[in-house]
Amino acid sequence: MNKTHFLLLLLSFLFLSCDKNKDKNIPEKPSKPNTISIIIDDQLWYGEVGDSIRNKFASPVLGITQEEPLFTINQYPARLLEGFVTDSRSIIVVKKATADKFEIITNSKTLPHNTFRIYGKSVDDIICSIEMNAAQIIKVIRDSEIQKIQKDNSASLLNPTIIRNKFHMDLQIPVGYEYMLHKRNFIWLKKEIIGGNTSLLLYQIPINRLEKNTNIVGNIVRMRDSIGKYIKGREPRTRMITSEAYAPYFSITTLDNKKTYESKGTWELKNDFMSGPFINYAIVDKAFNRILVLEGFCYAPSNKERDLMLEVEAILKSVKIDER
Repeated sequence: MNKTHFLLLLLSFLFLSCDKNKDKNIPEKPSKPNTISIIIDDQLWYGEVGDSIRNKFASPVLGITQEEPLFTINQYPARLLEGFVTDSRSIIVVKKATADKFEIITNSKTLPHNTFRIYGKSVDDIICSIEMNAAQIIKVIRDSEIQKIQKDNSASLLNPTIIRNKFHMDLQIPVGYEYMLHKRNFIWLKKEIIGGNTSLLLYQIPINRLEKNTNIVGNIVRMRDSIGKYIKGREPRTRMITSEAYAPYFSITTLDNKKTYESKGTWELKNDFMSGPFINYAIVDKAFNRILVLEGFCYAPSNKERDLMLEVEAILKSVKIDER
């Protein structure tokens, strides 16, 4: 072998090695939050089955000021392999089969994290399965999205000392939030974003103040409005209140194994034009004889509120209260 052939062979080997190392260093393509890939034949997608899917997974999000779908849905023909679609953390495979089947496959190491298979012998069987299992699918997807956000946040968190000392709890608040107001039983943190901001409110009230009667929703609204005096706009005599035009959505849930009142609705600035969505968790903490209130809200008139509020929700749901 002459020197020219040897050099050409050596250069080819080096280029191949560089390409392989380059591939190894390419970061995994980030998937968009709240996105579902639907693998389904066009014939089913553009019929009653597709309508059922859209009604369940693209219905309007509750508690935000602009209409946005619960999930962004991308449809792909069934001839594509399930593992080929990686632009979302969740895939739903829908098709006709010789037997009815519903299963959830979860993989925490690779994308997609969740694959849902809905098989049916007929269109009616598929629609029935969608109706029966949609709530479970939605919960699994949302829980996965929140876990992903919490994992990302944990890489760089605010110093927890102030919050822990004041409220006997830990909360995973990512760097980027700043303390706007710090009082004896109240903290307001805020993060500026392009075209708006997101905020967190942390405070506590006596346990009997919220549960003094059966009108829990009314008590939460009064509680919020009393705290709203701390949140002011740029105009004089402005303060944050719960919007009177839309009643909050109310439910009872659990945070850190404690009974929690969840409220979602719209806030507005009195004597001003600013408004936006909020999510409020009033945690019944009997050990400390208090209601621990965690709230998040955003002002983002030019942005999508759905994903911003999911990020806020993920922060609030990271709460861990000290034992007493």
